[in-house]
Amino acid sequence: MDTPEEKNDELQAGEYSLFPTAVSEEKLDEARRKSPLKQLFGKIILAPEKERPQRPDLQASLIIQSKAAEHYKNGTEAMGKSQYEKAVFCFSKAITLRPEQTQLHVSQGEAYLQLCDFQSAAACYKRACLLEPRAFSARLAFIYHLQGQCLFDRGLFEEALEAFSKAAEVKPGCKAYEVKRLACLTAAGHHSDCLKLVNNLMVSDGPTSDLYIMRAGLHKLLNQTSQCYQDVKSALLLNPTCPQAGALRLQLQEASEKARQKAVDLTLTGRLSEALCMINIALDNSPQNARLYLFRGILYRRLKDFTAAIEDLVQAVELSDEEEKEVRGQAKTSDETDGNDSLQDEAQFQLVLTYNDFAVQCFSRGLYAESTLLLNKAIDEEKSQAGLYLNRGDCFFKQGEWCFALADYQQAEEMMRPDDPAVRLRLAVLHNTLGSFRFQDGKFKEAADKFSLAIKYNPTASQYYENRSKASRKLLNLKSARQDVICMLILDPSNEELAPMLMNLFPGQSISDVLSSTEGQVVRAQLMDTIHAYSSNQQRLSEKLQKMTLTNENTTSQSEEPSETGTELKLCANQQEMQITVRSLLQVMETFPIVSP
Repeated sequence: MDTPEEKNDELQAGEYSLFPTAVSEEKLDEARRKSPLKQLFGKIILAPEKERPQRPDLQASLIIQSKAAEHYKNGTEAMGKSQYEKAVFCFSKAITLRPEQTQLHVSQGEAYLQLCDFQSAAACYKRACLLEPRAFSARLAFIYHLQGQCLFDRGLFEEALEAFSKAAEVKPGCKAYEVKRLACLTAAGHHSDCLKLVNNLMVSDGPTSDLYIMRAGLHKLLNQTSQCYQDVKSALLLNPTCPQAGALRLQLQEASEKARQKAVDLTLTGRLSEALCMINIALDNSPQNARLYLFRGILYRRLKDFTAAIEDLVQAVELSDEEEKEVRGQAKTSDETDGNDSLQDEAQFQLVLTYNDFAVQCFSRGLYAESTLLLNKAIDEEKSQAGLYLNRGDCFFKQGEWCFALADYQQAEEMMRPDDPAVRLRLAVLHNTLGSFRFQDGKFKEAADKFSLAIKYNPTASQYYENRSKASRKLLNLKSARQDVICMLILDPSNEELAPMLMNLFPGQSISDVLSSTEGQVVRAQLMDTIHAYSSNQQRLSEKLQKMTLTNENTTSQSEEPSETGTELKLCANQQEMQITVRSLLQVMETFPIVSP
């Protein structure tokens, strides 16, 4: 084992040769003696670093700082002499040396601004904002604003919009920049985007008359005239003396009147669909005009769009009622009040006509229950129209509600002329129907009375005489039965029921014998007098007496305003439907036949 002394010697030897490639001290000294520097200058002795003298002018940071200050001074002097390009150059040198100095970027930005190089000026201020956040935001926004204004003046609206948008982003809440953005969007034709921006402004800042006017103009450009009208109305509520709102309202009123007049002209020529398009335009420009709703409601009624007609006419009634209240509140003249009253009355009457026409349409399609409901509404609105009771009576008749039908027909009879054929023929049909049911129940006296009432209301129908003759035979009233058979011979000689009835009541006599007899002559004279008196009160006679009308057709004449046309009630059963009604009656008779004894 090694002794401690030997280990200590080895450690001392290792201090002089830590690495296997270490050079010995002897070789190093020899190399120093052979050095060329040593040979030229002799021995060089350097002082320790801490003892070396310091020269401030030779320190790098001080040199850079000094040069940057010099360039900044030169740039400032150039700015004072309006040498802005030189100033930009000098500030650029200073920024290269001291990029962390905020003032250098600001100064260079101002130099660029004087050269109207807004893009470069904005870049300088953006770097300054990075060094000192929010310190120069207002100035940067102003630069973007100047840039946008110059682009806007040159007609570069898209680029101007981008610049104003940057200004608004840098300095949010500035209304001036938002207004400039609106101007750019409008000039560029981006009206929808402009409308969205105005809506956002109204939400954030609250509505004002100016914003309403601005939005109204945008709605007009987008052909949204109804919304334009509403905004003009809101602007006038906030500022009744606003000249822009007044001018816009006048333009809308003129456009509305122009479209209305075109609609009137088209209506007079029968082009109702085109007239409807024009009145829609008029309503878009003046959506609170009750007369326009009345006009359109009448057009819808004439076009058979009854649901739309009812909506418009109800709106007309409500608006006219509001106008009446306003007029009374403002203590207007009696002429204006009378005008509003007449408008409301006209709208209500047209609403009644629409309910009635809708009911007639349902009646023609076999929807009798629906027709009855519509007529109930019409009668609730107007109880003085006999035609409504006639129509509802027709609906009850079709549904087999004989008592209700009779009540409505009798109500109409009280309200109409005594000789009006519309109600007389209906009552005749109904009494004949009721008589048929009484006959089937064996109540021959009541049946004969009902048939007599039917003949009273319509003495031209051979069927009624036939039915009464059979009822009279059941009551053993042969004289009355024979007279009714003679009436049948006069009114309907081809009736198949005549032959057996003649054999029973006039055995052994021919038709000529019966008619030429004294009784026949008397009955003929009485019948002719009755028919003549009945026919003299008819406006229109059918060629065949058995096909006389159940109603008066609705006739309309052209006039300047549609509200003056179609003011008569249509009836459910018209002239062409007379035969259908008679067939319906005959079907009832076939179901419950009146059998001769």
